[in-house]
Amino acid sequence: MGFIPLFLTASGACLLFFLTVRQYMLGKLTFQKNLASQLVQAHPELGIVAGELINPEKIQELLKEKAPQNSIPQSTLELLRSMKVNQYQFNALIKKAPYNWVAAFGGFKSI
Repeated sequence: MGFIPLFLTASGACLLFFLTVRQYMLGKLTFQKNLASQLVQAHPELGIVAGELINPEKIQELLKEKAPQNSIPQSTLELLRSMKVNQYQFNALIKKAPYNWVAAFGGFKSI
């Protein structure tokens, strides 16, 4: 009878950890999608569908192909940098020990 509060407290802490990390991962994915949609709005000539997760390296290659002699605007470069940093942070997070359990149970894949 004395262990029931201990088990309830431990399971509540685990549940709270799971929900917090899941919300953080969803926020990172939403931020990545928002950055991709901003790039699509800034450069409709790339032919990328808005709202999907896209590799920033692929976008950079497409930009270099479309405008080889023109320079890429600074705002676009900042968006690409933000996408790369966000992608790195997300992928590094789901590789760490307790967070990869949340990613596995939550169905998160690397970007």
